[in-house]
Amino acid sequence: MSSDWRAEIVECGDLVQDDDEVTPPGEAERRWNRYVDLADSVNGSEGSSGVAAIVSSLRAEEDYGAYQAAHAALGRFPHSDLGQGVADASRELLSIPQDQSGNVLLILIRSGPAAVKSFNEAIRAADPDVRVSVRELVEFHESEEWLSEGHAKNVLLTPRA
Repeated sequence: MSSDWRAEIVECGDLVQDDDEVTPPGEAERRWNRYVDLADSVNGSEGSSGVAAIVSSLRAEEDYGAYQAAHAALGRFPHSDLGQGVADASRELLSIPQDQSGNVLLILIRSGPAAVKSFNEAIRAADPDVRVSVRELVEFHESEEWLSEGHAKNVLLTPRA
């Protein structure tokens, strides 16, 4: 996919929320539908930059079911691309709603050892402040719902600063 696809999925991922009194309902529906179409078009060949774009797109508090298409799309990537892409989007992972970051991390873990290894190796190259923040995010999700199950704890071994 082109860089236009990556920019468009990030833009469309900022879904119109119920309290938006400016955006016409038709435009909100168009963006929702376009987002789902873009996510559904992913075949996994988009590389780690495609993963990073999807993670970056998960910005809305309420997704009205649209992000299910994005979560399914993440599952179509080769595991090494998934891990690398999530690490590449680590700054965005820190800024998206916590339910979304938790879901992304759980998808990463459930994808298996190759995805986790790729993420763990890539995150080591991240800015030290980002590594610390990602570690804190992982620890938060390990203490809460998303990564609190035994099989999901202590899997993402982001290095401590």
